[in-house]
Amino acid sequence: MFFHPMDFLIIIAFGLSMWASFRVRGTFNKWSNVPVYSRMTGAEAARRMLDANGLYDVPVEAVPGTLTDHYDPMARTVRLSEPVYFQSSISAVSVACHEVGHAIQHQVHYPMLVARHKMFPVVNFASGVAPILILAGFFFQSIPWLLEIGIIFFAVAVAFQLVTLPVEFNASNRARNEMVAQGFISNEEERGVAKVLNAAALTYVAAALISVLELLKYIMIFNGRNNDD
Repeated sequence: MFFHPMDFLIIIAFGLSMWASFRVRGTFNKWSNVPVYSRMTGAEAARRMLDANGLYDVPVEAVPGTLTDHYDPMARTVRLSEPVYFQSSISAVSVACHEVGHAIQHQVHYPMLVARHKMFPVVNFASGVAPILILAGFFFQSIPWLLEIGIIFFAVAVAFQLVTLPVEFNASNRARNEMVAQGFISNEEERGVAKVLNAAALTYVAAALISVLELLKYIMIFNGRNNDD
């Protein structure tokens, strides 16, 4: 009941997720010590990239913490962690421009971002209810629809994570193109930028992989019960 062959793959995926988390912090710290040739801070790079795309009304704010950077679509604000906001490094400029990439996606109505925003209210509910229903389905096997509905809700949450992947990769691509085109970085610094952005992207890939494997596990359990009946 509590162990399934898929658990082995899930454990491996969790290991990958932990490694990705350590890697993103290590990569960020490493390239935080490498000054960017343009001498721009993360805040300056974000402001220039926003202005270059006509987003003059989108503010750039500093927030406490490390790697707390994000774009708030409700407030239409780019929020950068203090190390990114104030530092002039490859890490700071890379992360800042990535978040501006999301603001540009919002401006041009990037389809995957639009889909992600529309899914959010449903996912917020589904992700909270799914674990309860799935757990109840395991303990109350005489009520098979509990597990079935739980799997459906969990699938919605997994779909949200999968939609997030192209959103993040697209934002990074926009950032890299803009940074080169506007002279924020030199050609030699592209390697460092790629390492910072790729490390961050890997955390999303690992999280999505875990969710997909868990979903497959629940589907296999559900199908196995139906075959036994």
